[in-house]
Formats: sequence, structure tokens, C-alpha cells
Amino acid sequence: MDDTAGSSGWATPSTVQWCRWLLDSYRHWAGEELIERAGTPEVQAHRLFDAPFVVVSHGIEEDPILNYGNRRALDLWESTWEQLVTTPSRMTAEPVHQDERRRMLETARSCGFFSDYRGVRISLTGRRFRIEGACVWTVMDARAVRVGQAASFSQWTRL
Repeated sequence: MDDTAGSSGWATPSTVQWCRWLLDSYRHWAGEELIERAGTPEVQAHRLFDAPFVVVSHGIEEDPILNYGNRRALDLWESTWEQLVTTPSRMTAEPVHQDERRRMLETARSCGFFSDYRGVRISLTGRRFRIEGACVWTVMDARAVRVGQAASFSQWTRL
């Protein structure tokens, strides 16, 4: 398995488990699979990491920290795995876009799923980009306890 850009963090047992919850939660809220679910949890985590669309997530801390980003997310946010998973989620949007981002996350938290989101984000190096058609969902553990939020999208434009 590839470790380019310091990205092997996706293969740890805790991240493989997180990927399972992320995928199970997406199926719960969206009524469909995000990726093909064949194979072991490790195979599915690898497939998610290499997916041709962005997947990113954070936990439920007071000021949530990003805890997952697939290869497309790392590329888009111009980040290594180690940098991404220590970044407060709010830092993915410029201050002027924070209120809009907070409202979207609250809607996704209260409804479980929010689709067709669009907004402006910023990479760790300061490059701005607009995302479109994003879906945001609540991540639940095996006991259906809320443990985070995730987003996925395949459309973005550098600004």
C-alpha cells in the first residue's frame, strides 16, 4: 500500500474503524453506498482513501479537529496526513465564510444528512477553492452514537 505524501495514517486500526463508521453512516443517511463495500474493512479503507472524490471528516470536539481526509482531500487542502489530522475543521473556511459553514454543519447535525452544499474553502497554504454538490452527514459508531461529521464532493474550482 502506497505511503506517498506521508499518507499512511489511513491504514491504522483506529482509522480503518473510523472509515467503517463513516461508510456505514453514509449508507444509513443516504440510502446508498459511498464506495463498493466488498472485501475486508482494510480493503474498504484503502478504496475510500484512493476514491476519485474528496472525503473529509472531523470529530465532535468543542472545536472539531479533522480526523480523516482521503488522497483527494490531502491534495486539495495541500496537506500531509499528519498536518490534516491536527487541523481544526473551522480552518478549512476563511473567517468570512465561517457562519455559512457553521449553519450547514448544524443542519447536517440536526437532520443527519445535507446534500448539494456549495461554499468556498481554503487550503492549508491559503489557496481558495469553491466546492459544489457536496453532501455532509453525521457519522455514528456501531451503537448509533454520534461521533462526528463527514463531507464528500467531486466538484471544485480553484479561485
